[in-house]
Amino acid sequence: MAMAVGRTGQTAVKSEPNVVPMIDIMLVLLIIFMIVTPLIAAGFKATLPKGKNLDPRPEGDNEVVLGIDAAGRYFLNGRPLPEGTLEDQLRSIYASRQEDKILYFKADNQLKYGKIQEAVETARRSGVRVMAAITEPNQSAAAVFGKEAQDKDKEK
Repeated sequence: MAMAVGRTGQTAVKSEPNVVPMIDIMLVLLIIFMIVTPLIAAGFKATLPKGKNLDPRPEGDNEVVLGIDAAGRYFLNGRPLPEGTLEDQLRSIYASRQEDKILYFKADNQLKYGKIQEAVETARRSGVRVMAAITEPNQSAAAVFGKEAQDKDKEK
């Protein structure tokens, strides 16, 4: 704070605001927005991971699998769902379950992330507590699992 000395020798406090720190903060924010805005406009692409150490077990009878194809259509346990009925279907399934509120999730890797987020939010509203993503095995894992399956068939 600055002080001024008057004619009579008395000091008076200047009540002018110091705007330099505010200007510094505004310049930093301007630079951040100038850098981030083009990245947001370019979009974010999510690619689902390929699994390395996958358990080759088949899907069980009581497991619920939600699938979304490249066109954005929903499939529940392999059966197509009519538009707008996903939340009602999931709510009816998970309303009767006291435990095991797990939803297994398959989505096309070319699908927009917004569609996946919409499905996740719908599942949460419907009573799902745990979501597990199902990944595709990479080529070496597929070869190993295929060989294990063939070996098991030969043993039978």
